[in-house]
Amino acid sequence: MKPGLCIAIHDVAPATWPACARLIAVLDAIGAPPATLLVVPDWHRRGAIDADAAFRQAIDARVARGDEIALHGHVHLDEARAPRTPLAWLRRRMLTAGEGEFAALGRDESAWRIDAGRRRLAACGWHARGFVAPAWLLGEGARAALAQSTFAWTSTQTRFERIDDGLCIAAPVIGASARAAWRRRASRAWLRIAARAWNDVPLLRIALHPADAAHADLLDAWRSLLIELLRQREASTKSAAIDAIVRERPSPAPLGGGSACAGPSVRRIEARRAAFER
Repeated sequence: MKPGLCIAIHDVAPATWPACARLIAVLDAIGAPPATLLVVPDWHRRGAIDADAAFRQAIDARVARGDEIALHGHVHLDEARAPRTPLAWLRRRMLTAGEGEFAALGRDESAWRIDAGRRRLAACGWHARGFVAPAWLLGEGARAALAQSTFAWTSTQTRFERIDDGLCIAAPVIGASARAAWRRRASRAWLRIAARAWNDVPLLRIALHPADAAHADLLDAWRSLLIELLRQREASTKSAAIDAIVRERPSPAPLGGGSACAGPSVRRIEARRAAFER
C-alpha cells in the first residue's frame, strides 16, 4: 500500500469560515485531496452552526465533493475548573491557549457537550464518525463519555484510537502555530523538515488551523509541504484511512502494538515527537 495522508482543517465554524475557505482554496489549487473538516458546533460561543444557512450550504458542498465531517468539541473553550498544578496550567493555559475544552471535564459534563454537538450536526443533516477533542486534550471524563457514545474513533497527537475496541493506529500529526512571530518562524522551519522526519510512517496527518490562513509565508510553507507529501502519499479522509488499515491488517495482529495504545510503533512516534519539540 502507498503510505497514507490525512489532511484535517480544524476549528471549522461560521465565525472561522472565511479563513477555512482560504485553506480549502490552497487544497483545491494543489489537486483537491479529500479532507476531514473538524466542525465546532458553537466555536467560542460566537454562532451556532445550525443557525447559519450560508455556512451549512458551504459544508454541504464540501461533503458532496468527498470531504468528511468530524465533531470537534462543542465550544472549543476550556471552561472547567482552573488548573491546580504547574503542569496542568502549562498544558491548559499556555500551550493550548485555554482551548482544551475536554481536558478536565467530568464524565457527565463531557457527555452532555458531546451529545449537544452531535445533535447540532444532526440538525444540519450531518453525521460524524469521529470525535476530536480541541487541542487533542482528552481527559478521563471525556474518555468515559466517548466510550458510551456512537462515535467510531478519536485521536491524539500521535495516533487514532478506535472507540469500540481500543485499537490504535500510529499516525503522527504535523501542525503549525501562528500565535506569535517566533512561533511562525519555528513552524516554517519545522514544515521544511517534516516530510523527511516522518518519511517512514505508514500514515501521516496534517492539521491546518484558521489562524494559519492569515499569514502568507505560513500558507506558502504549507503549500510546499503538501505538494511534496501528495507526490509520495495517498490522501484520504480519516475515517477512510482507518477503515483501509483495519481491512489490510493481518487478523488477529493488533494495530499500533496492542489494544492498550502503548505499543512500540506508538512509543517510537511519541519519542520522536518529544525530541523535535525539545
